[in-house]
Amino acid sequence: MNALAQMAGPGIDITPDGSDYETVRRVIEMITLDYRDQPSLEAIAAELGQAPTQLQKLFSRWAGLSPKAFLQAVTLDHAKRLLGHEGLPLLETAYELGLSGPGRLHDLFVTHEAMSPGEWKAKGGGLTIRHGFHPSPFGRALVMATERGLAGLAFADAGGELAAFEDMARRWPNARYVEDQEATAPFIRRIFDRAEWSCDRPLNVVLIGTDFQVRVWQSLLKIPFGKAVTYSHVARDIGQPTASRAVGAAIGANPISFVVPCHRALGKNGALTGYHWGLTRKRAILGWEAGQA
Repeated sequence: MNALAQMAGPGIDITPDGSDYETVRRVIEMITLDYRDQPSLEAIAAELGQAPTQLQKLFSRWAGLSPKAFLQAVTLDHAKRLLGHEGLPLLETAYELGLSGPGRLHDLFVTHEAMSPGEWKAKGGGLTIRHGFHPSPFGRALVMATERGLAGLAFADAGGELAAFEDMARRWPNARYVEDQEATAPFIRRIFDRAEWSCDRPLNVVLIGTDFQVRVWQSLLKIPFGKAVTYSHVARDIGQPTASRAVGAAIGANPISFVVPCHRALGKNGALTGYHWGLTRKRAILGWEAGQA
């Protein structure tokens, strides 16, 4: 996603008020033009004659993310261009971006795209995703997992297994998919058996999405078990209070149902809204959680 679009989000007025405009404009200009220097907050603040803490608060209040996060978004945009459109090797791409080496590039992609730069470039090529269908309290559940952890959890009604698999598989079109119920069965136990829930043994998940989507999904993880919030609440939590519609779209694209609890997000005035796996299932999940709680 383009860094400026990611920063502003759909439907957000990106015109700062009054005297803030010049400061925000110059920060954006400096980062956009000088990203190869990977300027620090302190360096940017010194150039503008401001205190770093003051500049951080001003930019974050308007943009919804810090100058450092915006620099990472700009860097990631250019990394995708260099790797994808220009086909540069990883080492050359890292140095072209002003990073100290491929390790920094790897960390950037893993943090924001939940995959290595090589995996992103190959659109899953060379990556093995194991999958299997299992019984669950809410119908047939499709589990998809990589060596890093749970990558997908979907539900299917009788006869809809193939459609559910294809819906999930198109996220990484070039990955190697292996049906392996033995490998995916432990995830089902960890997810739906409350006796397996433990803070001491966190479930590793791989979130596949844009920066904006991942921020929304991370916000969903904060919603307490047995509770629900509105899309506008999630929008405020990620610092983009006017982006409820974009938040709704990101929630609808959540690839890991139940674990990343998109079912706990409701529309305006608490109305049940669209759920990728059906409103009846959403009602069932909310009811099950209320009973468990």
